[in-house]
Parts: sequence; C-alpha cells; structure tokens
Amino acid sequence: MARASGLIAVQAQTIARIRFFESCCSVTLSCTSAPFVGRITNTPQSAHKKFQLRGPQRAVMEIRPFQRSGEGESCSGHSRDGQRVAGGQSFGNLSGKERCLRLASLSNDVKCSSVKRIVIRGSSRLVKANASGGGIVAEPSSKRKKSKKDGVNDVKLAQLRQLFEQNGLDAYIIPSEDAHQSEFIAACFMRRAYISGFTGSAGSVVITKDRAALWTDGRYFLQAENQLGPEWTLMRAGTAGVPPMSEWCRDSLPEGSRIGIDPYLFSSDASEELKRTLAEKNHSLCLLYDNNLVDQLWGAERPSPPTSPLRIHDIKYAGVDVATKLTDLRKELAAAGATAIIVTMLDEVAWLLNLRGSDVPCSPVAYAYVLVELDSATLFVDESKVTGDVAKHLSEASVNVKSYESLVPEIRSLALRGAKLWLDASKVSVAINNAFSDACVQYYSNLSNIASSERQDREANGPASLHRMSPISRAKALKNDTELKGMKNAHLRDAAALTEFWTWLEHRIVEEKQSLSEVEVADKLYEFRAKQSGFLDVSFETISGSGPNGAIVHYRAEAGTCGQVDDRQLFLLDSGAQYVDGTTDITRTVHFGIPTSREKECFTRVLQGHIAVDQAVFPEHTPGFVLDVLARKSLWKIGLDYRHGTGHGVGAALNVHEGPQSMSARFGNMTGLQSGMIISNEPGYYEDRAFGIRIENLVIIREANTENRFGGVIFLKFEKLSYVPIQTKLLELSLMSDAEITWMNEYHAQVWEKVSPLVEGEARNWLHRNTRPIQRPPGPSKSQELATASV
Repeated sequence: MARASGLIAVQAQTIARIRFFESCCSVTLSCTSAPFVGRITNTPQSAHKKFQLRGPQRAVMEIRPFQRSGEGESCSGHSRDGQRVAGGQSFGNLSGKERCLRLASLSNDVKCSSVKRIVIRGSSRLVKANASGGGIVAEPSSKRKKSKKDGVNDVKLAQLRQLFEQNGLDAYIIPSEDAHQSEFIAACFMRRAYISGFTGSAGSVVITKDRAALWTDGRYFLQAENQLGPEWTLMRAGTAGVPPMSEWCRDSLPEGSRIGIDPYLFSSDASEELKRTLAEKNHSLCLLYDNNLVDQLWGAERPSPPTSPLRIHDIKYAGVDVATKLTDLRKELAAAGATAIIVTMLDEVAWLLNLRGSDVPCSPVAYAYVLVELDSATLFVDESKVTGDVAKHLSEASVNVKSYESLVPEIRSLALRGAKLWLDASKVSVAINNAFSDACVQYYSNLSNIASSERQDREANGPASLHRMSPISRAKALKNDTELKGMKNAHLRDAAALTEFWTWLEHRIVEEKQSLSEVEVADKLYEFRAKQSGFLDVSFETISGSGPNGAIVHYRAEAGTCGQVDDRQLFLLDSGAQYVDGTTDITRTVHFGIPTSREKECFTRVLQGHIAVDQAVFPEHTPGFVLDVLARKSLWKIGLDYRHGTGHGVGAALNVHEGPQSMSARFGNMTGLQSGMIISNEPGYYEDRAFGIRIENLVIIREANTENRFGGVIFLKFEKLSYVPIQTKLLELSLMSDAEITWMNEYHAQVWEKVSPLVEGEARNWLHRNTRPIQRPPGPSKSQELATASV
C-alpha cells in the first residue's frame, strides 16, 4: 500500500528537529561507531553532567531543558494569581537556579483543565462520516465556488464554531492521529473524518471562525475533492503555492489569535514547531486537556470503546521472549544514562511484550502504554482486556499491569523520584511531555527549603529528560530469523489465495462476460484469504479501483457508489492480510480486455522502475531516498511521476506501515537501510479520472555477496517476499531491455516453483499460463535503438 512521500505530521516533526538543532543544540552529531557526548541542560547544576550515548550510525539530540511543549500561554491567558503569563520564553542563558524559578512560575499557568487522565473510547467498528449538510461534490476543489449559496451551511462547522467563544478560541486544529500518533485508528478517534467527511488516513483540519481547510498529501487529492463539502478548502500539501498548515494559520488569522488543540493528539515535536511558527504573528497555542471540541459535538453517537481481549504472540512466531527484549532495552537505557523510558507507539508496545490486540481495524494492536525502568516494567491498559493467560505471560516477564488512565500520575511520580526519562519527542504527546516537565519543576522548586549540602546532592540526582528516537523502533524493524520465516510462509499462503482469486475473477469477466462491482471483488478476495490457515484479518482496507477510481491512490470502494470491474478498463487491486505469523501487502494492475498503447507504455515504465529497485545493490546504511530515484527514472524520461513514496517498512505480524525505514523522495528520513528490514517496492502512475497503475512486492533487505567490499563496507540487496504473476499483456516489450525481460521471466519462474505446489485444478492452470516466459518480437527494442543513437 502506497505511503505518502511527505506526510504533514512527519514534515512538522522533521522541521522541528532541524530548527531545534540549528537554534539551541550544543551537541555533536555522529554517524560513526564512536560514542558521542550530549550535554544535559535541564538540571539546575552549574557543572553539567555528561550522558554517554553510544551506538553505531546514530544521530542523537541533546537532553533538552524542561519546557512546556506547545504552550504559548494558558487558555485563559492568566496565571492562578491573576497575572498575565508570557509564553514562548527561552531559558538558554539562565543559570540553573534562575531556570528553575522561571519554570516554576510558568508551571502556574492555568490550563483549560488539569491533566487528570487519558480516557480511551475506542471501537473495532468503522466510521462512515460525511460533512453534515454539505453534500458531496465530485469536481476538483479548485473549480468549486467558494460562495456558500452553492450548498447549505455545514451544520457541524457551525456547531463547532459556537464552542469557540466558550473556550476563547479563534481557530481549532483537528489532526488524524490518536493519543499514540497512530496512522490507523479506532473508530472513536476518527474526529477529523467526523467533522470533515474526509475518510483518508492522513490529513489535518483547521477551522477558523469563517474558514475550514483540510491538508492532505498526494495519495488523497482526488478522494478529498470527492468527499469535502462546498464550505471546505482542499490544501494539496507539498504542491507549489500551498503553505504548510502552521504557516497558513500564522498568516491567515488576525494577529494575536488563539488556536486550540488537544494536547494528547500532537507530538511534542509537532507542537513545538506549530507554537514557534504561530509566535511569529503573536498567536497563542491553547491546550484543551479534557475538552476535545469534536467529542462534544459527537456526543452519544460516538462509537463505543474497543473491548476485545489481548492475545499472546507465541514465541514460535516472535522468536525472542519478552524478558530478553526488556534486558536489551535496559542495556540501551543504561548506555544512554537514562533510568526509564515511556513507550507510546502501539506497535512498539505489542512487539516489546509479544502481545497482539484488535482495537484498531486491520492492525493487531491494543491501546496501551509501557513504562520500562531499570528494575521494573508496567503495562498501562484497560485491565478488562487482560485474560488469565495474558496475565501469566506478563507475570513471567515481571511486567506489572495498571489501568490505562493511571499513566499520567505515574509519569509525574517518576520526576519526583529523580528519573532520567527517555522520551521520543516525535511520538510522545504534548500532554505526557508536559506532565513530566511540570513534575520536574515541582521537584526543583521544593529544593529551595532544603539545606545547601542536601540540596546539591538532590540537584545532582534530580530528574531529566532525554529526547531521542525510540530504540524499539529500529529493533522492531530488524527482523529475526523466526520472524522472517513466518513472513515468508504467510506470503506463500497469501500468494495461493491470490492465485485462486485471480483465476475466479478472470473467469467471471473474460469467460462469463460479467461485470462485478469493486466491493464484490474485494469481498470475494477476503473469502479466498479467509480459507488460508492462520488468517486473522486484512492488513488494510482493500483498494479495489477500476478505471478512474484506480487513480485515487488510496481509494475505498463503497456499496452503492463504487465502480464496476469489467474488460474495458484497467483494474488496480492493492490488498494485504494479517496472518498469525506474518503481514502481507501486494498490488497488481490488470486489464481483462485490450489495453491502449498509452496504458501499456505507462505500465511498462512503472515495471521498469520496480525492476530497477529490485535489482539494486547498495552500501549498508544507505537512506531509502537514495534509491527512490531508481523507481522514477523511466517515468521521468517522458515527464511523468507519482505523488507517494516508493517503499514503506512492514511489521512482522504487526502494522502494515512500519518505520523507521522508508523509500521516498522525502529526503528528511535519514534512516539507513539494514539487513533484516522489510520494505515495499511499489512505484506507480496515476492519470487523473482515467486510470491508476501500481506494482508492489514486499522485499527483505539482505547482505549481498559482492566481489569487492570497498572500504570494508557491507553491500545489501533485496530478496522478494511476494510471489504473484505480473500481467504480461500490459507490457510494451519494445521498451524493455533484454535484462528486464530476463528479470520478468526469472521472477515468474520463481512464482511457479513456489506457488504451484499450493494450488490445484483451474488455479494451477491459470498460474501456469501467467508465468510462461515472454519473448521480444523480431526487431530491435526501442531501448536498444536509443542506446545505439547515443553512441
């Protein structure tokens, strides 16, 4: 499944990191195996300690001063004693004592309500939301009239704006994410979809007193055009002339405006970038802790919370037990000088504790946090989800269980105990960051009444925060042998299901001359997969797009409005499954009739990009963006391109989108590719309102046996996981080189060898027909003619 080449949230996080380094970091970045030293600047000592942050190929940020993330001022704008509080202050030039006092004064800010708890309301049900009263228009937003006479006023927008005055706001921002910064979320957290009607997985909304705007990336431009009502403006993120959301807020609102956010839904990095940008026009960021405005509107219609129990991910699939994973994590903490880490990402929680859940559709995760200290570990989760077997499993690894809502009080107690807390600022919410920061302020403020000798000792052992990428993210991405074996087995069973499916679909359309709806096709594919052993669910909502719907990168067919799959147009099918031992994701584009020359040329150039990536050999730790150009080269030759990344990481029986690795034109992701990672290879091309093409396989990154190792560097290559035929009817063979035709034949030979033993009857016959070798027609290829002409 295609992932954005530049998601809004990721852009904000990257900008925040870069600006932080440029403005206030006294730190050395290292990409070598030598240890580097970062200075602790958040304790009130005059002599700074040193944290030794060791590790090969790592870039680390210094431990940052305590500061309330995302707040320019309190929502009321006054402290509890009635004095105005100034926001956005810098503490870089203050002494430790002065910094402590300044922080103590800021800690008295009045929040819209106190940080009490995080309340989860989830559901395994999907939400279908449309902008109330706005209607759906299919034409581009650039052509839609902005006059509200074109449609009745959006009732939800009107109701939300009524809440502005009650909360002293001029604007409100609604992101896609939940409190864990998840890409895919439970139905009860689909606030942006509820208020806007746009159901894509990525995008953020800004609602002011007279405007409503949605930012999303290139995967969703067409979908957003179709789903947004006439009062909405579509902001095509990443295109020329479209400002980032934070800059639009800065420049579109009257100076001194107050913009509200839910602090549980914004990462610390994203909120800092937003606050910094807004401050340029004297705007204030207001954190509404227990007062999400969309939730107020949603009311009793909001979906119920998810209640399904946790399940154990067996060691025969996980490969490494929980105790070993915790030991390895504690070694990382000790090496960094940290004493605790808060794990907030749902897939990281699941991987670390060898647990799986079903709180989020298509993703085997549950809403939970994990706090790991040097001598203890605690899972914060709805305790009703913990079965007897799960309780025993956790007890054997010495993992305690506490209620989900008790996390924030526990974070505060950590600071009062002098913890050195590891926080991933790109993932941890503003609310959690501020809970720890406030408690640290309280800790140092309490030292003023203590004798000098004891105070110095307590200052030396006081709390601090280490802002650094989660060590679990990379550990999870580097699959062990057991996980890779499970992924291979899952992909072979998935290939058998797909072979049976394509056999059925081709017979219905070509032989029986039937036309099937996109929903019927997706449902039938589910049936074939469900017959395979170990099947649990789809890994994302199937993208079944015929003709112009295929041009909507993350199209979702719905009964009553979807298109028909027939023999007159291209059909794009992007699908995947969750098995107990692995996660799959594969895309094929086919034509059941006679494709046009335009379709064949575009398909062939997409395949050429796919082959170029598949055959790449590259040095270890090469960032994915370096390889992305290989996928686009053939398209670029005729002035074509696509608006999504070429590859995303995939979890082992976990999320279908996994970081930190990726392959995209977005050069902000400097994560180096390593052996054991899994990534997708999925170039595409989309002709608006005509057709879409994408060819996707998953691959394992492996060590390449090269003849040389220049400078002692290890070189890497890709090993295929996906084995399903690529339709040869769509190839313009005259464009292909001999090497590309050889690749195609060798791939299909592997497909036959691996999958044919798993199918029989007509499915086996279909597989044989669709894996036969291809040959170039007589005469030179166009690629050979071009090569000759350039000599």
